[in-house]
Amino acid sequence: MRVGIDVGGTNTDAVLLDGSAVLAGVKQPTSPDVTLGIVNALNTLGGQHPFDPADVSGVMIGTTHFINALIEARRLAPTAALRLGLPATASLPPLVGWPKPLVEALQARTYLAHGGHEFDGRHIAELDADEIRRHAADMAAHGVRSVAVSSVFSPINTDFERQAAAILEEELGGSVAISLSHEIGRIGLLERENATIINAALRELAQQITDALIGAVRDYGITAPVYLSQNDGTLMDIDYTRQYPVATFASGPTNSMRGAAALSGLGNCVVIDIGGTTSDIGVLNKGFPREATGEVTVAGVRTNFRMPDVLSIGIGGGSHVRSAGREVGPTSVGYQLTERALVFGGGEFTATDAAVALGYAAIGDPALVAGLDRDHARAALATVAAAITDAVERMRISAEPLPVVAVGGGSILLPDELPDLGEVHRPEHFEVANAIGAAIAQVSGEVDRVYAIPDGQRDRIVEEAKAEAVDKAVAAGANPGDVHVVDFDEVPLPYIPGNATRIRVKAVGELAMEALR
Repeated sequence: MRVGIDVGGTNTDAVLLDGSAVLAGVKQPTSPDVTLGIVNALNTLGGQHPFDPADVSGVMIGTTHFINALIEARRLAPTAALRLGLPATASLPPLVGWPKPLVEALQARTYLAHGGHEFDGRHIAELDADEIRRHAADMAAHGVRSVAVSSVFSPINTDFERQAAAILEEELGGSVAISLSHEIGRIGLLERENATIINAALRELAQQITDALIGAVRDYGITAPVYLSQNDGTLMDIDYTRQYPVATFASGPTNSMRGAAALSGLGNCVVIDIGGTTSDIGVLNKGFPREATGEVTVAGVRTNFRMPDVLSIGIGGGSHVRSAGREVGPTSVGYQLTERALVFGGGEFTATDAAVALGYAAIGDPALVAGLDRDHARAALATVAAAITDAVERMRISAEPLPVVAVGGGSILLPDELPDLGEVHRPEHFEVANAIGAAIAQVSGEVDRVYAIPDGQRDRIVEEAKAEAVDKAVAAGANPGDVHVVDFDEVPLPYIPGNATRIRVKAVGELAMEALR
């Protein structure tokens, strides 16, 4: 058996799976202490379907801990950004364009040093070890506890970042966490550097949170391995999470989309995940979320690490309804829905109240909305449907029709058909699709690199890249006999000498049973 848990801004969902069969699923309000919410979810799950903790082979968790910490600018480690690129790149220093409160929360310090590469691999300047040591001494003097190292064109040549990290470790000791940009972001210095600084700022919290999550699971008596969901819909173990917490940022909508694919049997579709506060719209391709190809803004910071292409709008089950139903959201009662909505005895008109008043759902006490103006309720749900339809149209990249699957507790707000989109599929257990997505997640390995391809060697290099992606998936815990390539991109870079080509390969496989023991 597997346990899947997904922590959202409004609800924490949990499911118990035996193979592909859903034995139990629970949805309850997220508590201010998210870890306590996980404990409560496990207790509620056991109450609905008693199970022996010893029979659980794995616990898969999707969490908002890290993205929330960044957005709220709290619990972030004092962080330094070291960029290797002098005498180039000095005109735009690290942290340029960042929101001031976030910079202050990081107690951020920035450093420029010689090094870096040209686009064809030539050195901009040689690395100066003494210069790095002087920067390390200043970091130590100012209480820096985490360092982000970025170098110009490090995805092409990683040598300088690795050398700088070795010097920092020698000077600062093992108490300082070091994040390297070539392991996190893609080509594009500022965005890659930003992603690495964010990751570095969260490394300390990642240790605390993973310890707490494991503690919550162990306190329930479950001794099975614990995994966290990452942005591409696959799993990572605790050690990987501690090193790369940014990989969890989009796990919520990604889990919902993966769960929607599993429940509906549709590998190619549009998924609408409506929660209590927001609606996330994404597109599935072969069962996995379509990936964003450009920069992604997180907490006001431009980044370029792997993220699903998801459009979020401020409409959910807890959204406030105003102006006789013509305005819904973006403000919401959030996880206080069961206290503040009309159907629960509260005094605030929410989208859920409109759905209950019109008979779309039986939640709370329908008698409490019996006197609600039906025209206002109908107008509210029409506003929701129009906003969702518009968001789906904005996510389309072709005129080809795609099935529409609605999941999440707030999907009760949608009609059975949407204008121009057709039937809305609501599979069984749609309300806990996100937790199911976490529970069924696979393990992945990815290669994203620029190769210099000699004449006649293209096929060999492509096969080597695919084999490396497969090996990475196996090393992460995938069953060797089950791993297969699900995504392959090859983009020639004509402005770089030597037949340079960017190759990206992603391989996935089921989690090996040995990893679950």
